[in-house]
Amino acid sequence: MTDTTVPPVPGSAPVERPVYLVDGARTPFLRVRGRPNPFTPVDLAVAAGRALLLRQPFAPDELDEVILGCVNPIAEEVNPARIAALRLGCGDAMPAWTVQRNCGSGMQSIDAAYHHLCAGRGQMILAGGAEALSHAPLIIRRELVEWLGEWRASKQWSRRIGLVARLRPRFVVPEIGLLKGLTDPVVGLNMGQTAEVLAHEFCISREAADDYALESHRRLARAQAGGWLDEVAPLYDRSGNVFETDDGVRPDSNREQLAALRPVFERPFGSVTAGNSSQISDGACWVILASEEAVARHGLDPLARIVDSEWRALDPRVMGLGPVLAATPILQRRALELADIGAWELNEAFAAQVLACLGAWADDRFCRDALGLPRALGSLDRGHLNVDGGAISLGHPVGASGARIVLHLAHVLRRQGCRLGVATQCVGGGQGGAMLLETP
Repeated sequence: MTDTTVPPVPGSAPVERPVYLVDGARTPFLRVRGRPNPFTPVDLAVAAGRALLLRQPFAPDELDEVILGCVNPIAEEVNPARIAALRLGCGDAMPAWTVQRNCGSGMQSIDAAYHHLCAGRGQMILAGGAEALSHAPLIIRRELVEWLGEWRASKQWSRRIGLVARLRPRFVVPEIGLLKGLTDPVVGLNMGQTAEVLAHEFCISREAADDYALESHRRLARAQAGGWLDEVAPLYDRSGNVFETDDGVRPDSNREQLAALRPVFERPFGSVTAGNSSQISDGACWVILASEEAVARHGLDPLARIVDSEWRALDPRVMGLGPVLAATPILQRRALELADIGAWELNEAFAAQVLACLGAWADDRFCRDALGLPRALGSLDRGHLNVDGGAISLGHPVGASGARIVLHLAHVLRRQGCRLGVATQCVGGGQGGAMLLETP
């Protein structure tokens, strides 16, 4: 193994210990269809982890740590990383912890593992993300909580009769926890509304967003037919049903069908619809990161080397531009242009959001005012972007998506013979994350 061939620019931090992504696996991403799917977050994590660890030349308890991203753990699975580690046979002595950075949780787990190994804190770490959005809770309304509190505090039946008279039917209608989670509490916009803001600011038409969505489905269908998703491990439920592929893909969709969908967030004139947005789904993904010493000791064949990473923050109203703010500093540090990157995985939260990122990089004013550049960074070749589709076609289990795009990027680099790739995503609340990978 050799040191990275991507040099940092003068004055940057020295290159630390090499860290390799040696292998990974994920479950199929399953659409949420109005009721809980058969798998909890830990079920999903164990299914992906078992397939991954069974093919390794080392035992699970030889790992140094387990880190899992999860945004909506269920009540029975507090700290799902630890539960998954135990169920995967990593042993009682295995440290395991769960991270939450909204949509960036899966990438955050990999980034934490990367920095730990860079600093010499271990040799091998299992990192990833898991999410079962179909298990998101229904929430009792505050009015009912307050009513129940008064009922318990009331000792006299006369008082309780009065409380019964105050009970209203709306008190017992639950709120959907997922809808609350997808709304920013500071600016009061849900994630779809932030995409509408970007569509307006960058003049992205409904037709352009729909065309992007169609291409995402076609690319995923092509990847499935071509057998290019080797990282997917099947799921088996307790009834013996098998789930082998991402089930949200719609390769037969057409422009007319997408055009018939009504805007979801800004009616009647918005451009963001269910058809050009990421799908709400369940899924999990793991990767194994290893030091150079561990690679040599176990005879591992790395998929990629992690070269750099970055996190940035911005106004939550335009959170979808997070990839631009996070990926650009990496390019600057490494003296790279957009065209130097052979493959990009930019998580498809919304078609308008992805197109806005491309527009931002190509806009002189944005690059000057927001990035401090003298001019536009340039145009990103769409042929190098999300070549096998993305969250619009395969789904966005928020805690797992960041890990999925990193793992899939590594596979794309190897398959296409590219040297450099960037995985990047926006993060609800106004953040962005990015990671630079290189083929070893």
